[in-house]
Amino acid sequence: MLDFNGILGLKSIKEHLRKAVSENRPNHAYIFCGEEGTGRKSVAECFAAALCCEAEDPVQKPCGKCMACMQSASKTHPDIVRVTHEKTRIGVDDIRNSVLNDISIKPFSSNFKIYIIDEAERMTEQAQNALLKTLEEPPQYAVIILITTNTGVFLQTILSRCVTLNFKPLETKLISDYLMKTEKLPDYFAKLCAAFSGGSLGQALKFAKNEDFEQIKNESLAFLRDVDSVSTDTVFDMVASLGTKKAEINVYLDLFHLWFRDVLMFKATQDANRLVFLDEMMIIKRQASKYGFEALGNILDSFYTVRDRLNANVNFDTAIELLLLRMREH
Repeated sequence: MLDFNGILGLKSIKEHLRKAVSENRPNHAYIFCGEEGTGRKSVAECFAAALCCEAEDPVQKPCGKCMACMQSASKTHPDIVRVTHEKTRIGVDDIRNSVLNDISIKPFSSNFKIYIIDEAERMTEQAQNALLKTLEEPPQYAVIILITTNTGVFLQTILSRCVTLNFKPLETKLISDYLMKTEKLPDYFAKLCAAFSGGSLGQALKFAKNEDFEQIKNESLAFLRDVDSVSTDTVFDMVASLGTKKAEINVYLDLFHLWFRDVLMFKATQDANRLVFLDEMMIIKRQASKYGFEALGNILDSFYTVRDRLNANVNFDTAIELLLLRMREH
């Protein structure tokens, strides 16, 4: 069931959107910016459902009971359009086919027509320029939601026409308490998953549901501590090891990604309190001094690339080998 109350934290964001629903005056364009798992997608779906909800009392929206809410929950509502793509980049044709060619058609059953564009940072400049024309003169009923991890890739003209809502990482205790109460996890394991979640409930849940998480964490750290100077033979050994654990590869990739996020975060801020791998601070500090900003940006981008390659059934060993070799480049 789609329910604002069921979304952990994010008080000010939920209040802002509830007010827009209550006054029946949403902005025509929003940017939901934050790390993976911070609630951006859940809030977008809930907001879209609330705008389409048929309940008379706006405070109750989304009510979860009307036909519109049931359609929203099952992702079959005709006035909620989710822009999907299968490529590394969202091109102008993707935006044209999913948004521009459709937005002139009035809503089928509600007052609004909502477009949700996930991973919007993947839009090419041409795609952004095409979308900009709609943002400049949107139909009265249109609401466009861009979900992203990085607003820095957007044209300034896009940013100026959107309301940006920043989804900050949740407090570790909030996540661990949720895991103990809702998922019935024991105290120590809930705290472990929360500590390595980066403030992301989605990430914590992913770790919580993996019985081998602690072993995966230890193996990952053993490799990451020396990733800046690791030998090619060690890289090949790690590729071979991961090749026997393909079902768990996304958990390894999540931990690798969190590690390099920490390296970049420390390099940019020198603030150890913002690290997920706080116990590894001295090693992260050393690596932050070795890696350049461009190298770290390339490494973080490579995690998107390797997931795309694996989803496209590219040879597993080749895709992982290229990633691990890229991870040691500085």
